[in-house]
Amino acid sequence: MLAAGGLHFVLPETLRFGQDWLLLAVVTVLLVPTVLAHRARMDRLNRILGHTVLGVVTASMIWSLGLLVTRLPSHRDPPQALLQAAAALWMVNILVFASWYWRLDAGGPHQRDLRGSHEHGAFLFPQMTIKDTKNWRPGFVDYLFLAFNTSTAFSPTDVPVLSRWAKLMMIVQASISLMTIALLAARAVNIL
Repeated sequence: MLAAGGLHFVLPETLRFGQDWLLLAVVTVLLVPTVLAHRARMDRLNRILGHTVLGVVTASMIWSLGLLVTRLPSHRDPPQALLQAAAALWMVNILVFASWYWRLDAGGPHQRDLRGSHEHGAFLFPQMTIKDTKNWRPGFVDYLFLAFNTSTAFSPTDVPVLSRWAKLMMIVQASISLMTIALLAARAVNIL
C-alpha cells in the first residue's frame, strides 16, 4: 500500500485527489494501527483497518482513472503525462487487486495460516494440485503474480478462478487494466 501511495506522486497534479502527499499520508496513518493490531493479534481490527486502507487506495485509483478518462478528449495533457499516468495507474491496479485477493481469499492470510493448508480458496493455484504439497499456502507474491497476469493478459493464466466474487473482481481489474492500457496509452501514442 505504501508503494501505491508512492505512485500517487507520479500522477500529474490534475489527476490527483488532493495534494501529492495526501494519499501517502492517509495510507501511512492507517497502516500504523493496522500493523499494531496485527502484532497484538487483534485479527478483527486488523482485518477492518486493512480493508479500510485498501478501500482508500482503490477509491483514489478509480478517482484518478476517472479524471484521466474525462480529461482525455480535451487534449490538454501532454502525451508524456498521459503515458506516465497510464503506467502508474496500471501498476497501482496490480498492487490494489493483489492486496484484495490476498486479504479476501479463504478468509484472508490469518485464516489461511490457522488452517495449515489451502484447499478451499477462491483460486486454484497449481501447487494445490500436487499431492506432495498438502501444507502449501499462497503468499502475497502468489496473489501479486495473479494480479499481474490479470492486468497483462486480461484473464487468469495458470490460476483458475473458483468463486463468483473472485470472478467479478477479476472482471473489474481486467476492465481497469484494459481501459488504462488500451484506451489511454493508445491515445497518448496517437498524440505523439
